[in-house]
Amino acid sequence: MIKIYHNPRCRKSREGLLILENSGKKFDVIKYLDNPLTFQELSEIIELLKISPVQLVRKNEKIWKENYKNKDLNDKEIIQAMVNNPKLIERPVVVYNSKAVIGRPPENILKLF
Repeated sequence: MIKIYHNPRCRKSREGLLILENSGKKFDVIKYLDNPLTFQELSEIIELLKISPVQLVRKNEKIWKENYKNKDLNDKEIIQAMVNNPKLIERPVVVYNSKAVIGRPPENILKLF
């Protein structure tokens, strides 16, 4: 099953959702701001993305700039920051089988099929 980690207020996330709707494939929408991810769930997504945790962080968010920027954080601390502040997670993230992509640009989602 395809999963999209979605923020309805984000234009790129809405564009990603539209790509999935037009694909004709079944998918689940996870509104991660309403239902925050656990440390384990986020760690697994990062592993599927094959990136370092900091690459999933929205570095222009006020929360990041005020609380985390310029600090020497290890991967676990960065993941915990995203768990505590889900707005920091880049969006949308789409997971399908054992692969995942960040939908920026939204067309990246098509690489999963």
